[in-house]
Amino acid sequence: MNFEEKTVHSKKIYDGKVINLQLDEVTLPNGKTSSREIVKHPGAVAVIAVTENNKVIFVKQYRKALEKTLVEIPAGKMEKDEPPELTAVRELEEETGYTTEHLSFVTSFYTSPGFADEIIYLYETNQLKLLEEKKALDEDEFVELLELSLTEAEELVRDQQIHDAKTAFAIQYLKSKGMK
Repeated sequence: MNFEEKTVHSKKIYDGKVINLQLDEVTLPNGKTSSREIVKHPGAVAVIAVTENNKVIFVKQYRKALEKTLVEIPAGKMEKDEPPELTAVRELEEETGYTTEHLSFVTSFYTSPGFADEIIYLYETNQLKLLEEKKALDEDEFVELLELSLTEAEELVRDQQIHDAKTAFAIQYLKSKGMK
């Protein structure tokens, strides 16, 4: 069976700083029509950053959509036409005060394919260098830096302080590599 839905008409509903929203009328595989609300996103990166002491770098920040504070791996939105590797280094520097010249691509994945096209590119580095001068965060961004062992991070997963997919994936990835 061909599952493709053909777009008949697309209407922009909202153009924002982070996302755009559109309403698509589609023809379904059975010939009927339906509506799809779609969130358009430029993509994001996330970085699994491991210190020379085998600690993983996390940031703690408030997430308004959830009305709670989470602990996450460093991550951020890609700028227009910015390669993911550059975004990864920029976000690592802004959020943590560290930089690296050695990123390894781990994987990419869609965050919510039922309604959004956001893709996250996941990178890893264990070759960190502390910046002499910390980069400025976005003016509306406030984070606290944490360096945790994998065991400590797993405890935060159980306590739902780590409660997002990219960070949970990163922890499982490190475990699969044999990190303790």
